[in-house]
Amino acid sequence: MFDFDKEIDRTNTMSLKWDKYRGLDVLPMWVADMDFVSPPAVLDALTRRVAHGVFGYSRPSPRLIELIVARLQTRYGWTIQPEWLVFLPGVVPGLNLACRAWTTPGRGVLTPSPVYYPFLQAPGFNERPLLTVPMKEESGRWTLDMEELERQAPGADLLLLCNPHNPGGTVFTRDELTAIDAIAERHNLVICSDEIHCDLILDPAAPHIPYGALSEGAAQRSAVMMAPSKTFNIAGLCCAFAVVPNERLRIKLQQAMRGISADINLLGFVAAEAAYEGGESWHCGLLDYLRGNLTLIEEAVARWPGVTLARHQATYLAWLDVSGLDLEHPIPFFEQAGVGLSPGAQFGDGRFVRLNFGCTRATLREALARMERAILAR
Repeated sequence: MFDFDKEIDRTNTMSLKWDKYRGLDVLPMWVADMDFVSPPAVLDALTRRVAHGVFGYSRPSPRLIELIVARLQTRYGWTIQPEWLVFLPGVVPGLNLACRAWTTPGRGVLTPSPVYYPFLQAPGFNERPLLTVPMKEESGRWTLDMEELERQAPGADLLLLCNPHNPGGTVFTRDELTAIDAIAERHNLVICSDEIHCDLILDPAAPHIPYGALSEGAAQRSAVMMAPSKTFNIAGLCCAFAVVPNERLRIKLQQAMRGISADINLLGFVAAEAAYEGGESWHCGLLDYLRGNLTLIEEAVARWPGVTLARHQATYLAWLDVSGLDLEHPIPFFEQAGVGLSPGAQFGDGRFVRLNFGCTRATLREALARMERAILAR
């Protein structure tokens, strides 16, 4: 029904992803946007709104709020109230606002490592100490070192959690989230949970559980940040939201936003509403396609000496351990082979590279073939 094999020429379209290697024979498999056309419902809604011709300041429609409330109830069994929603121009601004709103000078911000690099930057941007908690591979998947979290928690006000985890691809289980929450309760931590990839679950045996849906206590000490951007490939339209059940935390977040956080643009609201209203069949097709792409990667890695991939449960971002290749500089090595990846050092671990497989199967096959030739020629 939807043609995810269709090649879209993204050159000369002001694409951050594709402009990086303009004029070079390098396939860009780095920054996390997909090469697929967004859902027809989104395109139709944007076309109608653009035809209106006026693009003033805007607010979320009552229908968008209804759709978010219903979506969280239907998909995750999480009953929320409309007043708990705080709209944001993105999850990354949300991480920085969390550091500003829910911490005090001198107190640390905890974050897993490796992790999506804005987690590592946000505490420093807001003059708070960064406290990293290692992710470790256990039973074939990446998990948080709970003992280290417990040890460091007394020095922090806030934990920035990434679930599903980027770049590791882990979906935290209920038991794991409950263990995190027990530590948060003991040490009076606020949890800011980035769940932007929650609708990109590739492992049917790993259901996503919103942090705030764990319990009433978890809800009252947390903010869950979500967006349609990754799921429906509308990241450039910059529309996200936080679910903040605790009124005190919600007010502090709103105060931190004043004069700093930009309003959501009109087309972002329009696209979000259309995606949640009419994008589900496209979303289902996307998940099937991404699962097929992941299978290709798993098959390739099985042939590559010196490269491993832990169990990948969610996201379209594969976290490849290339330490066995003994490369001093992995990114230039693969760029010379014609594939542009994200450096693991950026996320906190230089032994890895991150590969974005949100692309056509033909592009992925070519990228994997180039990587394989380079690896086997060593």
